[in-house]
Amino acid sequence: MNVTINSIIQGFKKINKKIIINGWIKTKRTSKKGILFISIYDGSCLKPCQIIINKQIKNYNDILNLKIGYSVEIIGLLTLSIGKKQNFEIKAIKIKIVGLIKNLKKYPITSKYHSKEYLREIAHLRPRTNLISAITRIRHTLMQSIHKYLHKNNFLWIATPLITCIDTEGYSNMFKVSTLNFNKIPYNNSNVNYKKDFFGKKTFLTVSGQLTAETYACSCSKIYTFGPIFRAENSNTSRHLSEFWMIEPEIAFATLKDIINLSENMLKYILKKILNKRYDDLYFLNNKINKKKINHLINFIYYKFEQIDYSEAIKILLKSNINFKFPVKWGLDIFSEHERYLTDKYFKKPVIIKNYPKYIKSFYMKINKDYKTVSNMDILVPEIGEIIGGSQREDKLNILDKRIKESKLIKKKYWWYRDIRKYGSIPHSGFGLGFERILSYITGLKNIRDVIPFPRTPNSIEF
Repeated sequence: MNVTINSIIQGFKKINKKIIINGWIKTKRTSKKGILFISIYDGSCLKPCQIIINKQIKNYNDILNLKIGYSVEIIGLLTLSIGKKQNFEIKAIKIKIVGLIKNLKKYPITSKYHSKEYLREIAHLRPRTNLISAITRIRHTLMQSIHKYLHKNNFLWIATPLITCIDTEGYSNMFKVSTLNFNKIPYNNSNVNYKKDFFGKKTFLTVSGQLTAETYACSCSKIYTFGPIFRAENSNTSRHLSEFWMIEPEIAFATLKDIINLSENMLKYILKKILNKRYDDLYFLNNKINKKKINHLINFIYYKFEQIDYSEAIKILLKSNINFKFPVKWGLDIFSEHERYLTDKYFKKPVIIKNYPKYIKSFYMKINKDYKTVSNMDILVPEIGEIIGGSQREDKLNILDKRIKESKLIKKKYWWYRDIRKYGSIPHSGFGLGFERILSYITGLKNIRDVIPFPRTPNSIEF
């Protein structure tokens, strides 16, 4: 029967039984007696499996020429190991060479250390390294844990559209979607005639599923959308991607306080799951990337998040006497360097900042009674900064219309969004969790390009 290395580690009960295992060669050595030892990996876990090959095996001479990276199928007996480095090993009965490496001199993955910058240039091969395979398994478990938490709490998953004609944030750089022939673009006076395009109007890749998700929250009460979103910012920082994933829950009859509680509970739940199910991978990253990371994750679970108003955050930053690159002043945004000071230096734990000035936040956020601030929150974590942004949504049509006008948006484009406030309007709230941001925090990898399989950034689209 076919088995994986992870299934053996997790208690597969077939000692001294014949099994079939498939994988790629990781290491190879020969003893003085001619016994060949190879270790293979199959991606199911971090640990490899040792294979013992005696001279009596039929194709022994061919096997001597095996190279690191070759793929093999092995039929053998699973036995308890007499060595100290592993608990079990496989005594080979038959080995089939499945795939060769045609030019070993040009094989990009070797046994030596590869920088993360180099690995980004070979994104199609980097999953063969321990680093990226560990991140991949953590990423999978993280995604499953989020779905499980929301399912347990009675949320429905909604597939929101990736193609849209409106800007959720009101000021985003968006990728245009078009089928027009670039060599024969139709013009109406000096403007592109989008009536001749596929959808009959200017369309984009979405920057958020939130607005469309709200329509279902105002019917099904508790929903979420989880999928890719797109930002056309020409930014090459370690925090930005052009394509990334976002979890966006929306709750009817809910206030800002409700989503603050939900987000904190969800974050702690998924971190417990990662520590429980992916400890080996975390331990590997802990030793390789950040030796304090596991302790940080444990502290994250047991610390109560700090909650402060935006105004208080500004006062703390002003009192720091640090010469920040970006100015600190009430009414200006809080940038990543300010976030890191608050989380890493001042509070030394996750921080929730609430009630930002309305003019630096999106039009859909509910206006507070002072009409200067909105009922919103950002969750900041050490080393990374913001991972969650959320708010209570404006549920009064007349105020929403005023905010649309203040944001210089075209009112008629938001007709269906305004309808939600016309027909049975309710208080409702939601937030967005940047999937790659939280993954960066969990793994300790500071460049977000290292935690997504195929990073999309300016001038990077080959894979």
